Amino acid sequence: MIAKVEPLTPARALRGPFDYLLNGPLEGVGVGSMLVVPFGRRRLLGVVVELADDSELPPERLVEPLAALEADVPPGLIRLGLWVAREYCSTPARGLALVLPPGTGTGARRPLGVRRSLRARLTGEPAAAGLGPRQRAALAALAGGPLTATEVARRAGCDHSTLRRLEQRGLVTLESAAHAPRRPAMQRVGAPAGGGKPTAAQSAALERIAASLARPGESDAPLLLHGVTGSGKTEVYLRAVAAALARGRSAIVLVPEIALTPQTAGRFVERFGDAVAVMHSRLSARERYDEWWRMRRGEARVCVGPRSAVFAPFADLGLIVIDEEHDGSYKQEGDPRYDARIVAERRAEGEGALLVLGSATPRPESLHRHERVVLPKRVDGRPLPRVEVVGMVGSAGPLHERTREELDDVRRSRGKAIVLLNRRGWSNFVSCGVCGHVWDCPHCDVSLVLHRAVDEVACHHCGHRETVPDRCSGCGSVSVARHGAGTEQLERELEAVAAPLPVFRLDADSAAAGGVASILRAFEQAPAGVLVGTQMVAKGHDFPDVTLGVVVDADATLRFPDFRAEERTFALVAQLAGRSGRGPRGGRVVVQALDPSARALRHAAAHDADGFLSEELRRREALSYPPFGQLIRVVCSSVESGPELLAARAVGERAAAVGVPALGPAPLFRRQGRYRAQLVVRSSERTPAIAAVRDAVEAVSADRAHGAASFAVDVDPQ
Repeated sequence: MIAKVEPLTPARALRGPFDYLLNGPLEGVGVGSMLVVPFGRRRLLGVVVELADDSELPPERLVEPLAALEADVPPGLIRLGLWVAREYCSTPARGLALVLPPGTGTGARRPLGVRRSLRARLTGEPAAAGLGPRQRAALAALAGGPLTATEVARRAGCDHSTLRRLEQRGLVTLESAAHAPRRPAMQRVGAPAGGGKPTAAQSAALERIAASLARPGESDAPLLLHGVTGSGKTEVYLRAVAAALARGRSAIVLVPEIALTPQTAGRFVERFGDAVAVMHSRLSARERYDEWWRMRRGEARVCVGPRSAVFAPFADLGLIVIDEEHDGSYKQEGDPRYDARIVAERRAEGEGALLVLGSATPRPESLHRHERVVLPKRVDGRPLPRVEVVGMVGSAGPLHERTREELDDVRRSRGKAIVLLNRRGWSNFVSCGVCGHVWDCPHCDVSLVLHRAVDEVACHHCGHRETVPDRCSGCGSVSVARHGAGTEQLERELEAVAAPLPVFRLDADSAAAGGVASILRAFEQAPAGVLVGTQMVAKGHDFPDVTLGVVVDADATLRFPDFRAEERTFALVAQLAGRSGRGPRGGRVVVQALDPSARALRHAAAHDADGFLSEELRRREALSYPPFGQLIRVVCSSVESGPELLAARAVGERAAAVGVPALGPAPLFRRQGRYRAQLVVRSSERTPAIAAVRDAVEAVSADRAHGAASFAVDVDPQ
């Protein structure tokens, strides 16, 4: 038997799979097994992607694997990993690394294994004759029952050799046992789970889902659950998962960022207990490994986690749920730059599972492509909050007068408010008031952001930090000006406006210091207060006592050169508005903007998702943007200036030669010490465009003339 093996090495020029001969104890190896294989003068980890009866190579040129490791990836996941590599113009090793047990990676380090411990128990009545004091102490420790060797050593002051000698005398039996899996801790934040009688709209949605689940093994069209904030989408997810489990199928629930949505993850654990596995990057490698094997062995039937949970190792998958499907965090930033929503659709189709995507502000692509099920009202029948958009032209300071009035009302009534400003730090940049010098990052072509709490200016791209300047390095002036406002400065402003109410800040800086869940829990438990932060504060939180929502500089995202700018602005404002008015006191929202008449803001203020989405789809169709066209972005970079542009130009020429023209190349700002250039392919046909770009990048990267350049391909760039 021949095993076709993909070595786990990230080299783009490597062309696998490679044939290895299976003999003797390795004849039982199957697709999804991991092997240690000889590869030239090296030993590499490899994954079996296919079995064959013979090879194109003569038998004398075939070698045998050196060993098989403990790994058992479902064949369907192996196919999915290879598909991700092709679809997103990556390497097979990087695609397969997504589906392997955590800790395997691309073979750069020794993979994790099942933790085992030595367990000791008495074989009969202990006999002390001829025994030393440590041996007698070990027997005394075991008199109360079996213990691990480590526990015996701690209690008796001995070592493992003492137990081995007792075993030789027949007084102790030693056996190896697997450690109990290490379970991650789950912390609940926010309102308790529902579970009451579903509304008529929820019942209709569940009937539609149940009809699809009733056809096991048949791939049904994905469903878009479009429900306003507070309409009970999570309860629909919970009941859908229960229906899948009742039919003997497993389920995956994707959330944007598990640290920002502890309510959702906590509710699934609350409802299904130990049947739920939680996977996310903040777990230790051992916790992720143990959770992976709990799913693979069938001990856990539900996986909750961010985008990587789409690769949960279930062999009997029946349902995939994607909560807040509009969120950009479902797009992976590193190679391979996959979109978990597209991968989920591919996996559901391949395994006969149902895909349910939910959001109050769905993407135009989802509305265009999927059947929609609507939850038009909040479960408690309360109205959505009143939204007022106010203009900031001529206003002094970061807060409008109407915002101050509403915050004063919250202060007097001892209520709660959430304030969003999608910009962290104290000021956007600092400059010399005499010569105009701006303090820039030495590694990136961007200005440094002032963080007053730590007395530093920092780059938000590479992490470079410096002490806040007290004088200009060019002219020596001590006139250092600060421009713009971030969450840090807004926090100080709110402390003055809302005093004596406490102010809680939630952004990347405060989260790194105190943890997201602890900040959210402190806000939840406070009798009154204000939560201020970046877009983190708008992501799925359910605090019924919040009566005011505020969006500061709401149209800032509209000034980005991105065709999705209006979609993101609409979603951000609508999602923040949805955090207000979930309790009996109702709610209101103030949206501050330079241009209050902006289309995205008008529709968000009216809670008019249908109107916004229909206009957005017409605009995109006219411009051939997704979902009516396909975009692929290629970024070339180099340490020195020049090779990146030459490489990008070569990729564009090769793609154009096969009928796939590209826009560019165009220079990008220097980032993390590397010069960059990009080109963009826009095509009406997805598969030919991806193939052309993949072939072009592989050819150019293999050309020694472009050895100084690195390549990053982003299919469906966000």
